[in-house]
Amino acid sequence: MVDAARARKLADRIQQIVAEMLERRIKDPRLGFVTVTDTRITNDLRDATVYYTVYGSDGERAETAAALESAKGVIRTEVGRKTGVRHTPSITFVMDSLMENAAHIDDLLAKARARDAEVARAAQGASPAGEANPYRAADPDDEDPDDEDPDDEDLDDEDADDEDFDGHDAAGDGGDGRSGRPSS
Repeated sequence: MVDAARARKLADRIQQIVAEMLERRIKDPRLGFVTVTDTRITNDLRDATVYYTVYGSDGERAETAAALESAKGVIRTEVGRKTGVRHTPSITFVMDSLMENAAHIDDLLAKARARDAEVARAAQGASPAGEANPYRAADPDDEDPDDEDPDDEDLDDEDADDEDFDGHDAAGDGGDGRSGRPSS
């Protein structure tokens, strides 16, 4: 197994080499407007898959696929020469369905927008079911007789600090009521 970073770098390099070859060196008339979108390589660096898209009709896509298959050997030789790896990976060309997926997603989003607009039109004249404010508000006249007045609190002398009225430690135990070293 090879480091994943090394495999990714090699895949990127193969993508650059294949794109350059298709642009400059392969002169097959069947080759349409090709864009190399991605390249993946196995962890053992033996097989590389090159994903591509073709701008055009289904017939042009089929012709481009045939042109790529016929140029596979020349492209693999150039990949081996420019990468310098011990074993040149075998290359497989796969039509990337990126454009079809993007068109499908656009269609789904358009349908969702149309449904949202339809729901918004239906909601314009609608009123809420039930009361306008379904939550009960507390009446200011309704008070509990059990509630204590906050002014009637008893102050506990036991909970207060052991400090004299002038701020000195009356107990002489360090000021905070804890055992240990006195505070300075």
